[in-house]
Amino acid sequence: MSVRFSTILEGLEVVMGLGIHPEELAAPQRVIVSVRMDVVYPDAPAEDRIDAVLDYDFVRSGIRALIAERHFHLQETLCEAIAALCLRDARVEQVTVRTSKPDIYPDAAVGCEVVRGRG
Repeated sequence: MSVRFSTILEGLEVVMGLGIHPEELAAPQRVIVSVRMDVVYPDAPAEDRIDAVLDYDFVRSGIRALIAERHFHLQETLCEAIAALCLRDARVEQVTVRTSKPDIYPDAAVGCEVVRGRG
């Protein structure tokens, strides 16, 4: 019987180019990224070793590489790119990606969330 775990990267704070407004195009801004990956294994890990499970380091470093490559105009596009990154690992059955721009308004953050799965 297979086993499902959720691997979570929560609250990754990055400074990046994101947005369409002149002030967003002129300078990078703070963005908070959270990722939840539903990972399926044939069995529960028998040993306490990282090579037995999904190592979330690839998601963190992959996000940093994505944001270094370009300016994203839309949070939706950023979320889709991160979801595609996560789904490269065949063990990831479904991924939820959430981004938030906490500094746009003085009284609220604005964000986006996408859920993607296989098939």
